[in-house]
Amino acid sequence: MFSFFKKKSPPAAPAATEPSVAPAPAPQDPTPSPAPAPSGLGWLRKPFGSKPAPAEAPASVPTQVPTPAPASPPSPTAPAAPDSLPTPTAPVPTPVPTPVTAEAPAARQGWLNRLKAGLRKTGSSIATVFTGTQIDDALYEELEAALLMADTGVKATGHLLDDLKRRVKEHKATEPAAVKALLADAIADLLQPLEKGLVIGEHTPTVVMVAGVNGAGKTTSIGKLTKHLADGGAAVLLAAADTFRAAAREQLGVWADRNTVEIVSQEGGDPAAVSFDAVTAGKARGKDVVLVDTAGRLPTQLHLMEELKKIKRVLTKAEATAPHEVLLVIDGNTGQNALAQVRAFDDALGLTGLIVTKLDGTAKGGVLAAIAQERPVPVYFIGVGEKLEDLETFNAREFAQALLS
Repeated sequence: MFSFFKKKSPPAAPAATEPSVAPAPAPQDPTPSPAPAPSGLGWLRKPFGSKPAPAEAPASVPTQVPTPAPASPPSPTAPAAPDSLPTPTAPVPTPVPTPVTAEAPAARQGWLNRLKAGLRKTGSSIATVFTGTQIDDALYEELEAALLMADTGVKATGHLLDDLKRRVKEHKATEPAAVKALLADAIADLLQPLEKGLVIGEHTPTVVMVAGVNGAGKTTSIGKLTKHLADGGAAVLLAAADTFRAAAREQLGVWADRNTVEIVSQEGGDPAAVSFDAVTAGKARGKDVVLVDTAGRLPTQLHLMEELKKIKRVLTKAEATAPHEVLLVIDGNTGQNALAQVRAFDDALGLTGLIVTKLDGTAKGGVLAAIAQERPVPVYFIGVGEKLEDLETFNAREFAQALLS
């Protein structure tokens, strides 16, 4: 029986019958009774950055008070139900953009198969060296020629041969097949300094400037990188600062539509101005990443390289710490020319990472060893095809094993 309900007197009770007297209502506790927690986790689903409103008890459910015993007066204070739970009031934390990471094991295995297929032309020329039965000077001479043909470079080739001979002596290898496995270890150790992940979230927005010569797959790589970032939970804004090449703005717009991200572009505008506007818009719209697509440049065209330096200076004016990443897209088919591009762009812009494309079907996959030996700029991604899933994070051990599989 609820203490604050009164019984009504019987309408036609005889005078001799004593009327029923309702107990005095209990004084109401000024402290509202906490509402029961709603079932499920629906109350946690709030927009990021908003504070959850305190839950109210339903109007139709009154506070329950235990019925007093006949000989005792009503309790002055109604205790809370023992199963009542306080309503949580802590705000929902705002998530931090997820760094770009490797895919699940099954998906990664599919990527490795594509990588092995792409590097088969390079690897087959090296693997044929180990089909003999003896480990002698002739084997090392054939291996040296195969590595040079794969555009490993003179310095990297010499380093690998010296390292391999040391490993053969330490492991007392007697079979060419064992030497092949030791070579894979030597290549993996040489490429290890290039293995570095692209982390997003230390700056908001993280401004990424992307450069590369015409035909290297720069704009396509930006589209693929946009998908990787978006899949990781980052909000991306594209800047179409490649205003000189015909249809470059439209090409980047297609990637923006495909990945459902925003884009800042101007028809025939100044590349530096477009870059400035994009960073300003990214800050105003709360974006996590601003990807700036710059015009293709040949490192021998010094006046055009100066334009890239101007874009970098303007990005710093828009955001004092920008650009946070300066990436160069290189074509894996160009071999030693790719190493020359890395040198030139690194001297001009101070590269922080590389994206190596078109490694499928090339006989010059050894160029990464040359880069590791002479200009060890981290390799964030490598590509072996035109599909979105054909761009993946670089792993030194996987690359070495695929190269010699």
